[in-house]
Amino acid sequence: MAKQAEGTGRNWYVLHTYSGYEDAVEKALRQRIDALNMQDYIFDVIVPKETQIVIKRGEPVQEKKRIFPGYVLVEMIVTDDSWYVVRNTPNVTGFVGSANIPVPITPEEYGVITKRVGGEDAKFKIDFSIGDHVTINSGPFANYDGLIDKIDPEKGKVKVLVTIFDRETPVELDFTQVKKK
Repeated sequence: MAKQAEGTGRNWYVLHTYSGYEDAVEKALRQRIDALNMQDYIFDVIVPKETQIVIKRGEPVQEKKRIFPGYVLVEMIVTDDSWYVVRNTPNVTGFVGSANIPVPITPEEYGVITKRVGGEDAKFKIDFSIGDHVTINSGPFANYDGLIDKIDPEKGKVKVLVTIFDRETPVELDFTQVKKK
């Protein structure tokens, strides 16, 4: 069992979970905190997610995607009881740390995570790489083939080199206007 180390207090810790069960762990842990009156020791549970734009049926759709599959963050004071409650939550495989002693993440690491989670601008999920062969599926160059020359994930744009009249011509398109060959 973990002992509370001298001088430690409220910190963020990382839990290992079975991949795909992060949301279930968050829900179960919140229920256990209430049921076992652990509010004075376990303060918050987060599954870090960011908003991405993915293309479904040719349309851009915003989705929340887990940043760290298989991991959940928990803010807590580690005592024997709080450690036991968290460690015995279904689908939790353990804490990130050495042996049975959880190691807190640094405030800098937590800041990086919250900056990524708190980002309001959705990012496009990039399924393309420079040099990929693509077919343009809409617009004035529909049905032309080309090579991806440049990718701008912030704007959701790609520059495709299309051969027109035996010359390579760069054409800027939305992610939705091209598909891999």
